[in-house]
Amino acid sequence: MRLSRYFIPVSKDVPSDATIASHKLMLRTGMVRQNGAGIYSWLPLGFRVLKKIEQIVREEMDRAGAIEMLMPTLQQADLWRESGRYDDYGEEMLRITDRHDRDMLYGPTNEEMITDIFRSFVKSYKALPVNLYHQQWKFRDEIRPRFGIMRGREFLMKDAYSFALSEDAARVSYQKMFAAYLNTFDRMGITAIPMQADPGPIGGDLSHEFLILADSGESEVYCDKAVLDVPAPGADFDFDDLNALEAEMSKRTQYYAATEEKHDEAAFNAIPADRQVKARGIEVGHIFYFGTKYSDPMKAEVQTKEGDLVTIHGGSYGVGVSRCVGAIIEASHDENGIIWPDEVAPFGAGIISMKPDANDVAAVADEAYAKLLAAGKDPLYDETSDRAGPKFARMELIGLPWQITVGPRGVKSGTVELKRRATGEREDLSLESAINKVMGT
Repeated sequence: MRLSRYFIPVSKDVPSDATIASHKLMLRTGMVRQNGAGIYSWLPLGFRVLKKIEQIVREEMDRAGAIEMLMPTLQQADLWRESGRYDDYGEEMLRITDRHDRDMLYGPTNEEMITDIFRSFVKSYKALPVNLYHQQWKFRDEIRPRFGIMRGREFLMKDAYSFALSEDAARVSYQKMFAAYLNTFDRMGITAIPMQADPGPIGGDLSHEFLILADSGESEVYCDKAVLDVPAPGADFDFDDLNALEAEMSKRTQYYAATEEKHDEAAFNAIPADRQVKARGIEVGHIFYFGTKYSDPMKAEVQTKEGDLVTIHGGSYGVGVSRCVGAIIEASHDENGIIWPDEVAPFGAGIISMKPDANDVAAVADEAYAKLLAAGKDPLYDETSDRAGPKFARMELIGLPWQITVGPRGVKSGTVELKRRATGEREDLSLESAINKVMGT
């Protein structure tokens, strides 16, 4: 994309209510614009990051055997009355009455709706287990929305729902999502620690939150430092291998890691002092096994091989897709701006032409742009007539993983400058060598 043709309303000014780094930087880079308390428009730069994260989530859910669908944002209140949650959920639920005086709500989550879909179509044990997911906008009427998209009222969430014949089978589904989440966040370039957590209004007796350690986190968390060094399962992980699933979960749960609600001071103090981590965390995912909490009142049953009707066991699994954008920035920025991990960066590289009106400089910069486009790297090409200072400052602020600077001196010597944003390392290389390095070849 040529910068002169793109819409990036970069600004030096930040509203006084923006107090954390991600909120400030998302406003300064023109990723979002606030439309109301806790409600944001996603502008082109931010939307590109959002779609990158959404695609990573999709790919990892699909690999783990989940099946994508899409449910509406509006739900019938009667389904929530059937489960018993309509009156219990609280004022965070936005309740609506349509023109026919039917009670509706803007969905904060989808356990009731997906259970209704399941019971309408699945009648036999032969169809189990099944895991259905979607990525949809949610609304929770936060009393004090703050921190930009981190605690907004409208947000994009991936929510998956598993259905199984027994508790043992349901726990296998839970283990699959546990492993899939580790891969998902690893691909985003962040370390999300699974911690024992309170299931809250979702219910159930087994729950883990996935949290990123950050000073701006809302929750106090406690963990053994050793858990940070356990690698993700990886692209070759076999989700059908029950032993591998059990082992993967044991790798993490052998170490202490708990949110404030589940914290056990005695167990934490038993960890060697040099491995004790007391910090703040940002929740980016939450998984639950809740048994028959919804299938019992909603009569979600299947027929067994013997002809008996049994109530299914369920689980739900959420990733805060839009929240991940802010969490990544909180975990990866410096005084100059954002530092995007490669897989979620809005553009794979930035090209800065120092003298776009000079034919020789323009020719090399154009060549770099064409080659990166052809290789699928999708660069952002700054061929504007702005001065050098603002060009460099803007590229640093946006935070693309690589910067290729084309200037008159380098062109004469047959080189360009390549900079790695994360490390600050700079090299003078031939254009071909710079592109190969950007492409990882």
